[in-house]
Amino acid sequence: MIIIERIFQAYLDEMKLITILLPKTYHEGRSAHFQIHDEQKCVTLQIRETIDLDDAVKYICSCESEPMLGKTYWISDEHGGKTDLQIGAVIRSDEFDQKFYYDGDLGVSYDKDKTVFKLWAPTATGVKLKLYSPELKELDPVEMRLADRGVWIVEVEGDLEYFRYSYLVCVNLEWKEAVDPYAVSVTANGQLGVIIDLNKAKIEEKNSLPPLDHPVDAIIYETHIRDFTIHPHSGVKEKGKYLGAAEVNTKNTDGTSTGLSYVKDLGVTHIELLPLHDFEGVDELGEKKEYNWGYNPLHFNAPDGSYSSDPTAPYARIIELKKLIAAIHDQGLRVIVDVVYNHVYKREESSFEKIVPGYYFRHDVHGLPSNGTGVGNDVASERLMVRKFIIDSLKFWKSEYHVDGFRFDLMGILDIETMTQIRNMLDEIDPQTLMIGEGWDLNTPIPVEQKASIRNQAKLPRIGQFNDWFRDSIKGSTFNLHDRGYILENEHYYEAAKQVIAGSIGIEKSEKGLFLEPVQSVNYIESHDNHTLWDKLKVCEANESEDWIKKRHRLATSIVLLSQGIPFLHSGQEFFRSKQGHGNSYRSPDEINQLDWDACRVNWENVQYLRGIIQIRKSHRAFRFNCAELIRRHMQFLSVQRPVIAYLLDDVGRFGTWNKIAVLFNPAKKEFCVDLPEKDWKVLANDLFASVKPIETFSDSQIVLKPCSTNVLVK
Repeated sequence: MIIIERIFQAYLDEMKLITILLPKTYHEGRSAHFQIHDEQKCVTLQIRETIDLDDAVKYICSCESEPMLGKTYWISDEHGGKTDLQIGAVIRSDEFDQKFYYDGDLGVSYDKDKTVFKLWAPTATGVKLKLYSPELKELDPVEMRLADRGVWIVEVEGDLEYFRYSYLVCVNLEWKEAVDPYAVSVTANGQLGVIIDLNKAKIEEKNSLPPLDHPVDAIIYETHIRDFTIHPHSGVKEKGKYLGAAEVNTKNTDGTSTGLSYVKDLGVTHIELLPLHDFEGVDELGEKKEYNWGYNPLHFNAPDGSYSSDPTAPYARIIELKKLIAAIHDQGLRVIVDVVYNHVYKREESSFEKIVPGYYFRHDVHGLPSNGTGVGNDVASERLMVRKFIIDSLKFWKSEYHVDGFRFDLMGILDIETMTQIRNMLDEIDPQTLMIGEGWDLNTPIPVEQKASIRNQAKLPRIGQFNDWFRDSIKGSTFNLHDRGYILENEHYYEAAKQVIAGSIGIEKSEKGLFLEPVQSVNYIESHDNHTLWDKLKVCEANESEDWIKKRHRLATSIVLLSQGIPFLHSGQEFFRSKQGHGNSYRSPDEINQLDWDACRVNWENVQYLRGIIQIRKSHRAFRFNCAELIRRHMQFLSVQRPVIAYLLDDVGRFGTWNKIAVLFNPAKKEFCVDLPEKDWKVLANDLFASVKPIETFSDSQIVLKPCSTNVLVK
């Protein structure tokens, strides 16, 4: 609590600059001089500027020496008024960042005989450790000592395993309680940190993953842990849980495969899991009637308890998540986790803001929190200790949980230098680790050239960007349901569709592409966000039959899988996933969000077709060239009648079985006859079937394309 009533305000805005605000109700806002003092000495401030405001007078004063942060100072004037010196804009200065940057370990270091606690809180004048026994008996707070660079340390003797803990931090004469930002285990609903022995949370894992030669070899399948198994006919016992998603050989009521085994059989390479770090929005102790995607982050290094069999057991959520990751690895698949370092759930209630107020978040020119994320706060990744936290956190997930990639939510909020350092850190551990993100250019107060956005992709050469140009060119605008893209015969998108199919790199050297290299293009037409493709098509094709809409849908997904770059599928996309028209289902009930395994059974023919397209992609490297030079050298578009798009992969025998590959897309409602550059072709895919083994041959140099079809020919 605040222990004095401030009759005026004083803020440290630079290391030697103090701003004083005198209300006009206080001596009409006028003072001739001010002093700064502590227990030892008193020094007169030099008034550099006086600014008359509506209800106060602002005095900008300089101090001959830097006030020592972590110590209480007082400001007084000739009227006898007195107030404490609060931490102001200095917290966001480069001088502060450099002076208090700490490159050592933070958090808890547990040993059976003692536990060491370290907290970075350079502006605090006092920090105490609060401990609760495993029986939740509160112990007397333990004073921590201030060490170098704003780090507070205490060593507590004895075995503290299972003890709960938090920190009491005093800044600007106000004590606040906060959970350790570095906590690796938390109580139900994240109320307290829990001290554990991570050695007891280790599990055996087989090294069964095939090599990933290049990111374009990836085929990503995005899902939500709860959505994945919660359906009544998923065949999973532990529905909606980490352990449920880890179950294998599960079946629908008719015996068709579901869950993890189904995804393996589909042929993708990576499962991307929506956020699983501890988040707000689901009561872990309730009946789990609430639903949330997980973009309300509370604690970045602890798994969420809503997916655990026992949210009250400190080890359960950790071990069960590790079992899920190990189970995915056992299927030969890799794991990408969706991480949300761009914002927190509520800035004012976050540990970051309570421990070092004003530091971890960006502020606008008026000193107010910025809101480029749209959720009330933007994490200031460019600040050294924020960047350190993000890198430390990702390193923890990589080394402790063995995840294989990270998808960065609203990556355009983060800065290029942070993303570059993350890439370098991951390369040191495992260069095959994928990094992809949403490079939207959002209104956050850092220079445009520093944002990790699509427009700056040249500075982020080995980080994939979700390609909204691809998405909107193929299906039409995501934000205008009635806008019709290439697959809906809108010829305005024809040339754009060709460009995105070629990896968005500019198929001709004279053309400026969106990206420099295909690894930067994550190609997708739907994800957890916005309407599913099926729901959009139902609006655009309201007067068409479902069979026809399914043809459109199949064509669109085939284009994703047969384009240069990294293909990305939303779980259930392969069996026409619908969310009943809901465009933003982040907290909608299971009936809207669940993966409908009955729909999978009903649309098994389409699943098998796309499984064949996936196998075709994986069978030949010409579908996934790893550099723009190879695309330009071997890929050419054929001269055909619109709206057909046809491309030839020529002289590609060294990349796979076939030397020539022709791919043709027809979005029209009528047949087209297309002249091919040569005769004698084998067919891998047509309007009905897709397989790595030829399904038919023809000797002519012409092919008739069925309405709304994909065709893959080889020789």
